[in-house]
Amino acid sequence: MILLGIETSCDETAAAVVDDAPTIRAHRLLSQLDDHAPYGGVVPEIAARAHLEHLDILIADTMRDAGLGFGDLDGVAATAGPGLIGGVMVGTVTAKAIAAVHGLPFVAVNHLEAHALTARLTDDVAFPYLLLLVSGGHCQLLEVSGVGRYRRLGGTVDDALGEAFDKVGKMLGLGYPGGPAVERAAVRGDPERFALPRPMLGRPGCDVSFSGLKTAVRQTVEALPPGPLDPTDAADLCAAFQAAAGDVLVDRCRHALALFGRPGPLVVAGGVAANRYLRHRLESLGAPLIAPPQALCTDNAAMVAWAGLERLRLGWADGLDFKARPRWPLDEDRPPAVSPDTADGL
Repeated sequence: MILLGIETSCDETAAAVVDDAPTIRAHRLLSQLDDHAPYGGVVPEIAARAHLEHLDILIADTMRDAGLGFGDLDGVAATAGPGLIGGVMVGTVTAKAIAAVHGLPFVAVNHLEAHALTARLTDDVAFPYLLLLVSGGHCQLLEVSGVGRYRRLGGTVDDALGEAFDKVGKMLGLGYPGGPAVERAAVRGDPERFALPRPMLGRPGCDVSFSGLKTAVRQTVEALPPGPLDPTDAADLCAAFQAAAGDVLVDRCRHALALFGRPGPLVVAGGVAANRYLRHRLESLGAPLIAPPQALCTDNAAMVAWAGLERLRLGWADGLDFKARPRWPLDEDRPPAVSPDTADGL
C-alpha cells in the first residue's frame, strides 16, 4: 500500500510518499520561517497564500522523487485539522482533487493523530503505549490503544509548552522561532541562577500549566537592570526555564505511567520532542523512551501519509464532502466515515 500525504496545517508546506514496508519513499518540505520572522510569529493569511502558491509544485516534485505516478497510489491523505483553517483548506481541497481525478480514496487525517502514530512508522511500536504530545499548540498525555483509540490522561490547562518556549525566546530577543533558540542558549546557561516556579509539580493527576512559568520569566526580565539584555542573563534564564519545564514534564509523565499501569513505552512526539534536553530528562523515568528522528518531530507530510495508511488499511476513508476543521480533539469519538470503495465521487 502506497499513500501520498499532504501537510499544510501551519507554516510548513509538505508532501510525502510512504508505503507500508514502512518506507518513506519521498519527502519534501518548504519552510515559511523567513516569511513570518518579521512578524515574530505565524501570520495565517501569509501561511495560506504560501501553501496555495507552492503546494502543487511540491507534490509534483515529491511524486517525481518517488518515481511514481498518481495511478500507482492507493490513496491520498491530508491534514484536515486541527490547524490554521486557511492552510488546512488548501491541503484538503488539493488532496480531494487528486483523489477525485484519479479515482483514489481520500483520508482526512487529524494532525495530532499523525504525530501520535509517527513512532509506528519509525520504530514499529506496538499498541498500547503512553504518548506525550508536546508542540506549539498542544501538550497532552494520552493512552494510545489503537488507531483512532485515544484516552486523554492529562493536558495543559492554559498554554502549550511549545508556545511557552517561543514566547520566552521572543521576550529575550532571541528571534523566531524561539523554541530552538532557547534550547541553544540554555546550553551556555546556569539553570540554578534564577528561581522559577514548577506549576502543577507534585499535584495529583497529569495536567500541566505553563502560563505562570512564562509570566515568571517576564517578571524576572523586568527586574533586571534596564537596557539591552546581557547574553549571560539570557542564557541563564533559558537554562532555568528549560529545567523547570523538564521537572514538570518528568513529574506529570511519572503520574501518567502509574495510571497507564504498564512499564511503558513512553512515546514523545510533536515539535518540542526535538528538544534534546527534554528527551534526556524523560529518559530518567526508567521507562523505554521512543522519540522519532528530529526531522519527523516537527510538522511533516510523512507522518500524515502514514496516519492515512494506518486508517486506510483498516478500511477507513472519508467522503469528498469532509469539512476541514480548525479544532479537532484527538480523543473525540470519530467513527469511520465510509469505506474506501463507497467514498463519494470515487
